[in-house]
Amino acid sequence: MNKSQITIKDIARELGVSPSTVSRALKDNPDISQETRDMIHKYAKEHNYKPNALALNLRTNRSNTIGVIIPQLVHHFFSCVLSGIEEMASKAGYNILVAQSNEQYEQEVKIIQSFQTARVCGVITSLAKDTAQYDHYQELIDNNIPIVFYDRICPNIKTGRVVVDDYAGSFAAVEYMIQTGCKRILFYSADAHLEISKNRRNGFLDAMRKYKIPVDNDMIKQCDSREHAIAITPDILEGNDRPDGFFAINDETAAGILYACKLAGLKVPDDVSICGFTDGAIAQNTDPKLTTVEQHGEEVGKSAMQLLMEKLDDDNTMKSNNKIVRTNLVVRGTTK
Repeated sequence: MNKSQITIKDIARELGVSPSTVSRALKDNPDISQETRDMIHKYAKEHNYKPNALALNLRTNRSNTIGVIIPQLVHHFFSCVLSGIEEMASKAGYNILVAQSNEQYEQEVKIIQSFQTARVCGVITSLAKDTAQYDHYQELIDNNIPIVFYDRICPNIKTGRVVVDDYAGSFAAVEYMIQTGCKRILFYSADAHLEISKNRRNGFLDAMRKYKIPVDNDMIKQCDSREHAIAITPDILEGNDRPDGFFAINDETAAGILYACKLAGLKVPDDVSICGFTDGAIAQNTDPKLTTVEQHGEEVGKSAMQLLMEKLDDDNTMKSNNKIVRTNLVVRGTTK
């Protein structure tokens, strides 16, 4: 055997393990035991194994490039996700091609078409807010191009998914607000069809139910931007049944609520408590600083890239793996 041409399959055959085990061990995947990883690394080093990206390209007729769709790069969470993807991709020898959908379905479809033209070997994506049709993603699957969704997932496509524990994060935040004295909490949500909206809404509702606090239709508003929050919150604050707490789908919205409350002459958190969701730069720069749910975007990105690499290694694009990244509540100045 020519040492310079040893392959993953050669190592697998010699050591009596599967090629996917060898591939994952060489990437130090924790799912493979340390003993097996050490054995494979030792054999690979002794036999001068080198990853052969060119051979991969010739076999698949695709580039060694991963297509990544970001809904909006300005959001702290998505930029952290991208950072995690880039770190993992660089270590594994993949290039990434990044595109921004700007929360538009039509743009998302164009990006997927451009990815196919570029012959990407896989796609990591998060849905635009108004995406409700998924034929463009099904086309990728039909063409054996694996996909991993993160954050905003497509429930109708059977593939890898990485999400934060939206339900638990929402429940913990609302429960904390109730335990610190809030009796009427409004939830500002994103588009109702998005899975993150459903999960965070359910967390909000279950926390309210646990403490036997009634929820009427006026307590859930579709509002997921700073500008919209500033526009609708003043009228709510002037109503007869003024809320003493707001839970927002993201930090941008929470910051808008805070601005509107301060304009109305309310003290935060004495008169009203506010909690966001993300824990980005905005949460650190409001006055007072924002209580929020930390999403761990970089871990989401790393996990998404790891899942995609496993799908590429296993050559099984229909395999569906899910990863849930835990959240945690960060208490700051906008809650008691």
